[in-house]
Amino acid sequence: MKLGLETESYHLFFQNKRMNIFDFINKTKELGLDGVQINIIKDYNLDPTWGTLETDDINHLKKVRDLCDKLGLYIEIDTKGIDFEHLERVLKVANILDAEVVRTYIPTKDPIISEESGAGGKYDPAKVRQYFDTSIYEEAIPKLEKVIPLLKKYRIKIALENHEYETSKELVWVIEKLSSPWIGLLFDFGNSMMAWEDPIEAVNNMAPYTFSTHAKDHIIIEDPEDVYNYVVCGVPIGEGNLDIKKIYDILYNKSPLKRINIESCHPYCAQFKRAPGIGGVDKVGDSAFKIHSHLYPYNEIKPLEYYYPHEISNEYLERLLKDQDEGLKRSVKYLKEIRDSYLN
Repeated sequence: MKLGLETESYHLFFQNKRMNIFDFINKTKELGLDGVQINIIKDYNLDPTWGTLETDDINHLKKVRDLCDKLGLYIEIDTKGIDFEHLERVLKVANILDAEVVRTYIPTKDPIISEESGAGGKYDPAKVRQYFDTSIYEEAIPKLEKVIPLLKKYRIKIALENHEYETSKELVWVIEKLSSPWIGLLFDFGNSMMAWEDPIEAVNNMAPYTFSTHAKDHIIIEDPEDVYNYVVCGVPIGEGNLDIKKIYDILYNKSPLKRINIESCHPYCAQFKRAPGIGGVDKVGDSAFKIHSHLYPYNEIKPLEYYYPHEISNEYLERLLKDQDEGLKRSVKYLKEIRDSYLN
């Protein structure tokens, strides 16, 4: 099983101009990994159309592809949305980059955008709780069917992610309705928790249809300002509540995967996006939902502010940059040890 790295794992470095896409590619090789997963979603200080990729200029794309070829790294692309015109443009870029898989997700209908702060959805409305209407799944079918001829043309697959709102059963329903070898799933190790679903339940349901992954780890921490009093919080892989070894084993045995991509979302905390019980879990406290202490002093930086520490202070930005880098190294080491245990 090859191991890749998602640009989100270094989001603080990208957003604060400490890293560009070429730095990231070289860092991925330095970490001893096999591929890159490039996130092209807008966010703070990133290109509004192409995110960490920066541009779709043909010469730039060829330089990205050539560097990955030189270093022996595969490429995958992460985007969002299912509109035909958008995916057509993304697939053209993916084809130039020789990417075999494009991640996307079905958007909610009514994004809530705050102009106040990053924690309030200023840069990415998907990061805050929104009204959720399950009719999006039925409406997604014809939109995704329209894209299938393009997928055949470019020989590229789409992987729909469980992106904090969706339960595994809802996504499997979409895939079975489409019944296409060109559209499958991206299993995110931790995102099902925001829909109150245990990750083991989610991976068991999604594995047979899974084309790609986001490997990460989570804990639960208290947030008195949240309606549920708790939020899901990212930590380095192997240091949280998720049974990473069991998840890996299920993917190894039940999915056609050849790659595991690391998306270590640390520092990052997320709200529960659906009502308790929707995914089969109705309260925090046990297993993947075990409660831990805050990672940083609550009176200095609140959980939903971890992702954008520049809004708190330069001191916290520098501290979390260091924590992100060191935490990712531990994540890579932990996942490599699991992967290598299957080689013996």
